[in-house]
Amino acid sequence: MTYTQTGDPTIREHVQAWRQLDVDQQLALFWFIYKEMGKAITPAAPGASTVSPEIAEGLFNQVQELSHEQQLQIQRDLINKVDTQISRQYGSLGETTKLLFWYRLSQGMDNGTIIPIPGDYQLPSQAKALLDRIKNLAFEQQITLFRDYVAPMGAEAKAGAGL
Repeated sequence: MTYTQTGDPTIREHVQAWRQLDVDQQLALFWFIYKEMGKAITPAAPGASTVSPEIAEGLFNQVQELSHEQQLQIQRDLINKVDTQISRQYGSLGETTKLLFWYRLSQGMDNGTIIPIPGDYQLPSQAKALLDRIKNLAFEQQITLFRDYVAPMGAEAKAGAGL
């Protein structure tokens, strides 16, 4: 799947800043975004109505069945583009479906079926500053940012049965 990042320099700057955080800080930032903005953003994402939610739900269910430690490793593997079966399945998804998958992971963290962020966790100052900048973006820019962040994650899908 070919992925083209947006030409908006503000979005590119935010995505780059996000990726400069360590993997666990990236995951935590995603969680804080969900907690503060996700309920309004993801369901309203342009194109969400054209996504087959069953695809994101199927991948989510595979992750949900694993231990909390395995769930965390899968999320880390997606960010690091590690070549695993789930990472390849994720890599074959469309951008909006990927966004929906992360939204489902956040919901799972919220209800305890996916490994949660420790209750006393505080975002490091660099991640907190980025969260504050993201909150100040226009709605459309936020959607584009989240898509540009999640789209290149995962491993390349393999041809044929090697998914």
